Amino acid sequence: MKRLFKKSKKVGQGMPSAVLLSILIHVGLFLLAGMLVVFTVVNKEEQKFVPPKAVERPKMKLKKPKVKVKKTSKPKPTTRIVTKVNRANMPDIQLPEMSGMGDGLSSGIGGFDMMPDLGDVTIFGSGQSIGNDLVGTYYDWKLDRNGRVISRDTEGFGWRSTINKFLKRGWDTSVFSRYYRSPKKLYATNLIVPVIPSSNAPEAFGANESVGALWMVHYKGQLVHNEPITFRFWGMADEFMAVRVGGELVLAFDWPHAPLERAIIGNLWYSDSADTRKYYMGNNRSVVGDWITLEPGKPLPMEILIGDNGGVASFFLTVEVQGVEYEHNRQNGPILPAFKTAEMSHDLLDVIYNELHVGEASLTNGPVFRDYDIPSGTVANDAAVKPSPAEEALPVDHSVEDKMRTWTFANDRTIEAEYINTFSGKAVLKTAKGKMHRVPLEKLSAEDLEYTELANPPVLNIDFLKGLNQKSYSGGFYDVANWQRYPDTRGFFGVRLKQTSAGEYNHELQVEMFAIGRQRKRVGAKYILLDRQKTEFTPSEEDQRTYEFRSSKLVVLDNYVEKHYKSEHGEKYSGYLVVVTDSRGEMIAVKSSSQWLIDNLENLKKLSTGNYMDKTCTRTFPARPKPSPHY
Repeated sequence: MKRLFKKSKKVGQGMPSAVLLSILIHVGLFLLAGMLVVFTVVNKEEQKFVPPKAVERPKMKLKKPKVKVKKTSKPKPTTRIVTKVNRANMPDIQLPEMSGMGDGLSSGIGGFDMMPDLGDVTIFGSGQSIGNDLVGTYYDWKLDRNGRVISRDTEGFGWRSTINKFLKRGWDTSVFSRYYRSPKKLYATNLIVPVIPSSNAPEAFGANESVGALWMVHYKGQLVHNEPITFRFWGMADEFMAVRVGGELVLAFDWPHAPLERAIIGNLWYSDSADTRKYYMGNNRSVVGDWITLEPGKPLPMEILIGDNGGVASFFLTVEVQGVEYEHNRQNGPILPAFKTAEMSHDLLDVIYNELHVGEASLTNGPVFRDYDIPSGTVANDAAVKPSPAEEALPVDHSVEDKMRTWTFANDRTIEAEYINTFSGKAVLKTAKGKMHRVPLEKLSAEDLEYTELANPPVLNIDFLKGLNQKSYSGGFYDVANWQRYPDTRGFFGVRLKQTSAGEYNHELQVEMFAIGRQRKRVGAKYILLDRQKTEFTPSEEDQRTYEFRSSKLVVLDNYVEKHYKSEHGEKYSGYLVVVTDSRGEMIAVKSSSQWLIDNLENLKKLSTGNYMDKTCTRTFPARPKPSPHY
């Protein structure tokens, strides 16, 4: 301490006295300021709430109402209304033999078709949805989800067991999750499938190389009607069909012959109708479903499951409305209307009528299950609409006046004359008085020069190309009994053109090709437009003034004999028409296998691929199969 004190003393001695004095003064002031700080607390007086003065309101005197109550109340007697039984207005069963039908049975509203013809129309549904249809999903029980073979149970016992499991589990689609499912969906508005090869089902869903056996299609949608209705389904299936409405099974058809009788449906559903298994539809006797009542505009969920084990397939779902009587066929069974959620287009009617026997079912009458109605007067039969004589096209009279035109020369001189031809580099013109003028081509205006070139089209040689070959199916599942797929004829059509005249022609030409087929062995067999293509080309030296094109459309012609009815089905190639026109639309060359195609070219141009027609090239329905022993 002593040393420290001495050291501090030395420090103090070395510090200037003024600095030391300043430090002492500041320390003293700081202590004094701390002592003088005064904290003032203000206590604010708490405010008390004073309620406002009460307001006096005038009082109203209310009278208590007197209500008389009867001690007893008896209901008035009701009147029972009894109506007569309505008879359904059935269409003429020879409707398919009519000609002149338009693109559908509905003429539409405001110029638009209510049910337009949709592309990719098959008997199992269309490739496009109209919003009021049942969405169909295809499953193949033989294949796994990647398309590899997982079962060779050709008897189909496992297939039946799987469907039974699906039904027992409340239509749980996870039961089908291990099997192949086609990515392509189809949208159906009805379920009328006459007897056809079972392979048509996978082909419709895009599984073209699949064997038609042990498959299932699950349709799902809504059942609704715009008016109150009570009805029941009638159905037939080869091999199986079940219908569920509002979560309840209302109809099921299992192949009735031992040992497979009720192998799928088991005890899940029974029909209580005396008409069950009494009348034929397709290739077996139909089953009658439970009565269903729909309230106006209130939809119920609806599902349909169909399937087949191979060979041929057939499915019918028709409707019997309570209180309506129907025409009867030769077996005394009712000709019931098809179940449908929209009017059938002409394209769809073509597909079904081509295989449907007269008397099996009616396609154009009966209820349409949807929540709206078409105003009266908007649905018309196009076959009944014929143009008046004033509206019919008249032949064009190409008079001399039509050929006279104004020609303009390089010196702006004009002349009214008819073009005769071009000779030695000069245009030969003829005036109305018969005077001939020979004008060098280089003195004509560009427009007149083009006119002379178009007036001298090239001479063309036309060859129609037909590359059709028969395709057979064998090996693997195709060799299983009753699983065979009928051979078909498939290929392409095309045209080869060659300029045979001298000189250049530097203008574009349009080529239109029509390939014609015909139904096989049908009474009154109709023609069918197999393919129609249009292309353009300009003759040139580079390609030796030759042009060839092949249609990208694969044409498939069926040819098989249905064993149950012993009737031949399919189409065959019948002929062609090739037309060449210039940029003015003038026909400069034509070649055809038949003169009637040339004579009716304008009608032919109105048709689309797949349309049936007669020899006037007017659209009609296909000829129906020969009469069935049942109908």
